[in-house]
Amino acid sequence: MNTAEIIGRLRASDVDRDTLDALALTVERLCSQYARMPSDYLLSEGRAWSRLLAGVRTRRLTASQHREVLVQSGMLALLVGCVAYDSGSWAGAEAARQHALSLASQAGHPPIAGWGHEMRAWFALTRGDLRAVIAAAEEGIAAAPHTGAGVQLRAQQAKAWARIGDRPEVESALDSGRRLLAELGLPENPGNHFSADPAKWDFHSMDCYRELGEDRLAENLAREVLRAGIDRDGTERSPMRNAEAYVTLGVVAARQGSLDEAVAFGMRALGGDRQCLPSLSMVTEGLGAALAQQNPRHPGVRDFLGHLRTPASGGVRQCEP
Repeated sequence: MNTAEIIGRLRASDVDRDTLDALALTVERLCSQYARMPSDYLLSEGRAWSRLLAGVRTRRLTASQHREVLVQSGMLALLVGCVAYDSGSWAGAEAARQHALSLASQAGHPPIAGWGHEMRAWFALTRGDLRAVIAAAEEGIAAAPHTGAGVQLRAQQAKAWARIGDRPEVESALDSGRRLLAELGLPENPGNHFSADPAKWDFHSMDCYRELGEDRLAENLAREVLRAGIDRDGTERSPMRNAEAYVTLGVVAARQGSLDEAVAFGMRALGGDRQCLPSLSMVTEGLGAALAQQNPRHPGVRDFLGHLRTPASGGVRQCEP
């Protein structure tokens, strides 16, 4: 079905099997566009479909139909929350996250609940509340232990421990995540943002080893992230992961004293059209600190640090409180 036909059927309360399948495919498509589509488009689409399904849920449905609509509504709430946070709106992101948790509870759907807790861990990580990351991850793992969300929750735990500087806890969280990833196998659609796959695990591991100062390992993982995230024709398949990989290469270059190279990597990271502003801000601040420690008077370093402090001119901004 095309979009107009799905919407027409839902508005007419024609919620048969074909309509539900088409709806699920539509939500899957939107979640798979997360990495590349402009955030304004995804927010608009996600909210429009959410409003439509809110109306559908008030109508006479069978128990199974009602649950399926709840599940798709929950996935849309997760997507809206992630994109809102990427765009700098903490309040909108948190409202969507809470809505997703409520829908997960009504539907009895652990994966959505797990992703809701994962979002809480992610929000806390980018705001520097590391103990809250660990607490949110533990709660999410308890709610959805053997799911893709459980893999991601262990990654957020590892990132928090890396910033605390506890190497054994980092390795424990990474090992646990790897084992669960192997048990789950490859997801049917690795492009869906709410999935766990080996390429994404390299990305998370890269962050941890960069924070621990394991430069060679971090650099190798960053290059692997870029290899997986860029097509042969140069098209970026995963622009947000790629941006953080460039930051990692910049941090390694800065620590080695190659300041011009480090600044070039940093500017490349900031140049993408599709950005996760809080996450990018978090890692570029680390690059800025590494550059300033080497030589804050270096012209390129001075320009880059000024760029970070001026979001209106293209720098990175934090989420609104």
